[in-house]
Amino acid sequence: MIETSTAENTTTDLIPLTTDVINDEDDIARPEATFRFTVQNVSQLKEQVLSPPCYIRCLPWKILVLVRNTTTPDRQQQKGLGIFLQCNGDCDSPGWSCYGLGEIKLLSYKPDGQHLCRKVHHMYHSKEDDWGFTHFISWKDLLDIENGFVKDDAITIEAHVVAEAPHGVAWDSKKHTGYVGLKNQGATCYMNSLLQTLFFTNVLRKAVYKIPTVGDDSSRSVAFALQRVFFDLQFSEKPVATKKLTKSFGWETLDSFMQHDVQEFLRVLLDKLENKMKGTLVEGTVPKLFEGKMTSFIKCKNVNCSSTRVETFYDIQLSVKGKNNLYESFKDYISTETLDGENKYDAGEHGLQEAEKGVRFDEFPPVLHLHLMRFQYDPQSDASVKFNDRFEFYEEINLDPYLQEIPQVPAHYTLHAVLVHSGDNHGGHYVVFINPKGDGKWCKFDDDVVSRCRKKEAIEYNFGGKEDAPYLARRATSAYMLIYIQTSQLNYVLQDVTENDIPADLYERINEEMRYEMVRTCKYRSLA
Repeated sequence: MIETSTAENTTTDLIPLTTDVINDEDDIARPEATFRFTVQNVSQLKEQVLSPPCYIRCLPWKILVLVRNTTTPDRQQQKGLGIFLQCNGDCDSPGWSCYGLGEIKLLSYKPDGQHLCRKVHHMYHSKEDDWGFTHFISWKDLLDIENGFVKDDAITIEAHVVAEAPHGVAWDSKKHTGYVGLKNQGATCYMNSLLQTLFFTNVLRKAVYKIPTVGDDSSRSVAFALQRVFFDLQFSEKPVATKKLTKSFGWETLDSFMQHDVQEFLRVLLDKLENKMKGTLVEGTVPKLFEGKMTSFIKCKNVNCSSTRVETFYDIQLSVKGKNNLYESFKDYISTETLDGENKYDAGEHGLQEAEKGVRFDEFPPVLHLHLMRFQYDPQSDASVKFNDRFEFYEEINLDPYLQEIPQVPAHYTLHAVLVHSGDNHGGHYVVFINPKGDGKWCKFDDDVVSRCRKKEAIEYNFGGKEDAPYLARRATSAYMLIYIQTSQLNYVLQDVTENDIPADLYERINEEMRYEMVRTCKYRSLA
């Protein structure tokens, strides 16, 4: 059973010790590391001892070892060894947190000996900065020669730690990743995640910069507000504010975001941008990037009568419930429905006829937005519920089988972003994992904190299907939106955006606005 030890009881050790950092890297912001701690004169151990620090995610991690007397079920006193992982133990400031998981291993010196391993995971914070096992091993088993844990009156403990980027401490996202986050200003739900994905759709960002906004009211112009957010994300060293954008959008309350899902928000935003681009050099950018085509049809079974209609789409809603993976959802999407019985098709002069109804994809866009239907109405509870069912998606997909005709350019796509929700339909936490350059090197954007992460954290960990898992800091975590880029279009969509791509008048206007904000801030501080 995992237990805590009281942080206030931590004392400085006087026993000689050595630490071996196996992952001897200079990067203190690394997400994981393995390190060892050798305790000498273990037979004389009376007080708790701490290893020197191993830095992971810029925080000091230490192995804490102590002797504990516990009571057995038959009320006998039993001496044992307690081993804990401590995170940021010397920090006195409140409000910080860091989720970590890993393994504590008591090493056997015998060539054929077995190490004693225990898993540990915890959300470390100022009131619980150590976590582990009060009774890792009994003193009797520790000293048993057959186990080989003690050699020359010394024991060696190895810890492997994987940690998320911390919150509430000085974490320099720009320094560690090259990118900055967006401030959590409350009541914006999925917006920060979505804005980051649009920012990293580089060709769209370049087009947004080129929208003429001279003379626009800065408090009402969505285009200018988005230009400012993109500019700050590209050049700022610190997290970026979004209040002006939400104000220009008219969505300044939590209700605004709760009443509209991410699909609606994205459609409204892209529609505003598309209208603003009309008559400019960048007209048509939005449909060129995001618009696909499909044909809906009804075909009678017994008479020569059919109806077709070509439609455009900016996104696709895929069912999650009862589906194992993305391909099954696409197959379900293009499956036909039989119109029979009381639901026969009115075929005009042919009367009511049995028919097949369905859709066929004609063309997928360069940037494909897939909305996973995690939130749906449940008639039993008469409310919206979240389906956290396991649903697999992939780094690369081939959508050729779902097109009406084999395309000249293969419909092969590379995963660019995974938008993730933790919790239930009444709230929760939103983050996004982005593959900025399309090269498989992922980053996690958690509001103001940006950190590099492993590929499996971005993909496999967000399949869903588990309410609680050791590798997840929050319960009911799963992807609700996926963004794919056509592999043949990666270089175009993710083209470099430089300072030279920003029109001079926009550059000057933003800098003038920044100078005004700086003066206003200085005046406010002098009055405070």
